[in-house]
Amino acid sequence: MPQIVVLPHVELCPDGAVLDAEPGMSICDALLENGIEIEHACEKSCACTTCHVIVREGFAALTPSEEDEDDLLDKAWGLEPASRLSCQALVPAEQDLVVEIPRYTINHAKENH
Repeated sequence: MPQIVVLPHVELCPDGAVLDAEPGMSICDALLENGIEIEHACEKSCACTTCHVIVREGFAALTPSEEDEDDLLDKAWGLEPASRLSCQALVPAEQDLVVEIPRYTINHAKENH
């Protein structure tokens, strides 16, 4: 079973984490199932960028992103070549991943409160 190494994030995962993940599930679901409360304002429907992650290792093993995801990623804070929306990126069958959750998200609902 592949593992996801989550790099430390000051709010969501201060010490980092190593998670077992089912192949084919989204990175977002894997994080949520393991108590890492990554934002997903659009309820994982590929309509926002709050679940943006940077895949530091294993990026090439992910299925390619689709145009909808690419268009949204262009609006993400801290976009990098290995950026993905965690609701769209599926855990590969035989490759561990190392992911970084960016420090900031663009969440208009949260920013207005």
